[in-house]
Amino acid sequence: MSGLSRRTFHAAAAAALAATSLRAEEKPSGKITLGFIGVGMMGRGHLNGFLGNPNVQVVAVSDVEPTRLATAKASVEARYTKDKAKGTWKGCAALADFRDLLARKDIDAVVIATPDHWHAAQCVLAVRAKKDVYCEKPLTNSIAEGRAIVEAVKKHERVFQTGSQQRSEFGQKFKKAAEYVRNGRIGKIKTVRIGVGAPARACDLKEGRPPAGTDWDMWLGPAAYRGYSDVLCPKGNHKHFPAFRDYREYAGGQLADMGAHHFDIAQWALGMDESGPAKVEPPEDEKATQGLKFTYASGVVMIHGAKSDCVFEGSEGTIIVGRGELRSTPANLFETPLGEKDVRLHPATSHHADWIECIKSRKATICPAETGHRTSSVCQLANIGYWLGRALKWDPAKERFVEDAVADKLLVREARAPWKV
Repeated sequence: MSGLSRRTFHAAAAAALAATSLRAEEKPSGKITLGFIGVGMMGRGHLNGFLGNPNVQVVAVSDVEPTRLATAKASVEARYTKDKAKGTWKGCAALADFRDLLARKDIDAVVIATPDHWHAAQCVLAVRAKKDVYCEKPLTNSIAEGRAIVEAVKKHERVFQTGSQQRSEFGQKFKKAAEYVRNGRIGKIKTVRIGVGAPARACDLKEGRPPAGTDWDMWLGPAAYRGYSDVLCPKGNHKHFPAFRDYREYAGGQLADMGAHHFDIAQWALGMDESGPAKVEPPEDEKATQGLKFTYASGVVMIHGAKSDCVFEGSEGTIIVGRGELRSTPANLFETPLGEKDVRLHPATSHHADWIECIKSRKATICPAETGHRTSSVCQLANIGYWLGRALKWDPAKERFVEDAVADKLLVREARAPWKV
């Protein structure tokens, strides 16, 4: 982090601690205290989920848009009205600058649900502040950012959960599919097909002035400066997912949006949580937004493009899995249960609960930083393949392209001061 950002962060920390820290005796006994960074559409969903968890207490929220911030604060205080009346809770802080939230010593862990271009800086600052982290997927907007998060989490010994909920929820369909693939129930895997959207494109939105109260410069954060657009940052409590994910300045396109879920399941099923493909081949048509191929060292080919979410094709059968389906060829494949000696994957039926349990035990979550980074890397590799329009060789151990300096430059995104990590 640059010297300027360190000075800014420490100044904010001192101010926040003086103004908002609870005394030790005021902290809710036995509960994990949470702060929320980003309370838009996804952040509100996480907030409402955690407000019903008796093992946690939300004590602070942060957002750059004042209406969302005020609404989140009101939601928390409405939920904890009885606790406040008993004098066991002193209210929810609403902080425009997330650094003020990180500076509070009464916060054990944070939930980050900001746009993707913010994840790296906020995650690294959070773990440096000794907070455990739940961060939305896709984990980062570049491969270098993901590695920075992994190393920071390791150095500061934090518990980290990437928000790839398909591993935990949706009736355990994805876990079951991954276990049957991992245990050879459809033979040797030949091809994986992933049905997700298009790669990211350059932002060409009309620029304007931000609404009163919205800290547009803070919304941009590490990204290069441009004028305001309500497509990127809508005013108020919007009831849709903003389209920032379409643009490469802020995210990895629809390819990385649902791709961070479905490529994640593919990596899980293939046993590649700490690795990745060895070759990236875009389609011959330079205008195509589907058809890119990955090849793993094992010979497995993964194709971006399918009618279903995740399709695993093996020498002895096929497994198709999505949020609303789990089926196979042969059709009776799942009638034979796994045996005692078969590989079993991390058990979790709630992504939130898994994170909280692991904070208490200090064990690894179902989707820790390294896993989230490797899934995000697959999405970034696909984007780079489409952007460059040529075949690329990838070294998943070194996290570099093989003898390709031009492609290597796309592994890093220069952050606007003072947000370099």
